[in-house]
Amino acid sequence: MQRVAGAVMGALIGDALALGCHWYYDLAELRRECGPWITDYLTPRPDRYHGGLRAGDISQTGLLLVMLMESLVHCAGYEEDDFTPRLDTELFPQLDGTPMQGPGGYTNQSIREAWRKRVPEHRPWGECAGDADTTEGAERAIAIAAFYALQPRKMAEAVCSNIILTQRDPAIVAMSVAFNAVLAQLVSGAALTPQIGATLMAQVRSGALPFHMVTQGHLQPPSQGGERMQAGQFTSPDALLTAGYAALAAADPDIVIEPAWKVSLVYGMPCAIYHQLPAAYYLASRFREDYESAVLHAINGGGQNMSRAMLTGALVGAQVGLEGIPRRFITGLRDAQRYLGLTAELEQWAARPETP
Repeated sequence: MQRVAGAVMGALIGDALALGCHWYYDLAELRRECGPWITDYLTPRPDRYHGGLRAGDISQTGLLLVMLMESLVHCAGYEEDDFTPRLDTELFPQLDGTPMQGPGGYTNQSIREAWRKRVPEHRPWGECAGDADTTEGAERAIAIAAFYALQPRKMAEAVCSNIILTQRDPAIVAMSVAFNAVLAQLVSGAALTPQIGATLMAQVRSGALPFHMVTQGHLQPPSQGGERMQAGQFTSPDALLTAGYAALAAADPDIVIEPAWKVSLVYGMPCAIYHQLPAAYYLASRFREDYESAVLHAINGGGQNMSRAMLTGALVGAQVGLEGIPRRFITGLRDAQRYLGLTAELEQWAARPETP
């Protein structure tokens, strides 16, 4: 299961590669301050979002992914009652509710909202999610997708349960779960081709993947009510189709995005998940056998390049495996040996078709 390590390490490397050049929406400024083509880890400028960190460090999103990896290994599976105390004791005491503070140099909106409800307002977990339309939940859950790659139903349920700790918009949750369903397919041995959407829809029809089918049988739209959201309580499975269409665009000779980093201009540079996922899917399909090209084009597109690179890195890393990631990216990543140790433990569990 080298693809497990490839997915997780691919995500962490993508995160760290973007740390020093994060959130440049002016591409001329990006080129001027970071060079015409970014190829390696950079130390952030002191006046930027991650000032004070060093080349090869990971962001807070990466740290949360590692925290979830540690919880999965400790419990031999996803246990919310183990993960949330880690947030309460390891992360939240280091936050104050403002963006430019906390480990990793920047605290994203969904985590700030969860902190506010959990700490100053003393709300229980289950009532701390916010309205952020970003990708933090999808990125954090990469570890769950890799762990349960051979168990699509369990994967979707665990991913959904984790994401709704911090994000409550059903569309954002559906897209986040769908990303991890795609990732699980890749970890299981698939490639990101135009056929992946059909594969996922077949899992829905068979009941293996719990997404709501609105056009089949006598299923009725799920009741949202006051109940906690669950995997399957989405208005449609359309989020599962995005990756296949992006792959189709990457394979179509009549659709030209050159150079490939301009995918950020086609799908949008901002943070919202509906900008990020199509670009990541496109790059991960176009460069599905070339990790370096995929993440470097993700980074050099500017804007929210950290999420774009982290998502792309996970998707391509899952396809090429750990051995397909250039060694220099691993040796340049701070604490890489610790992360490799965690991925090795994840691999041992992920190789089993059934986990406790």
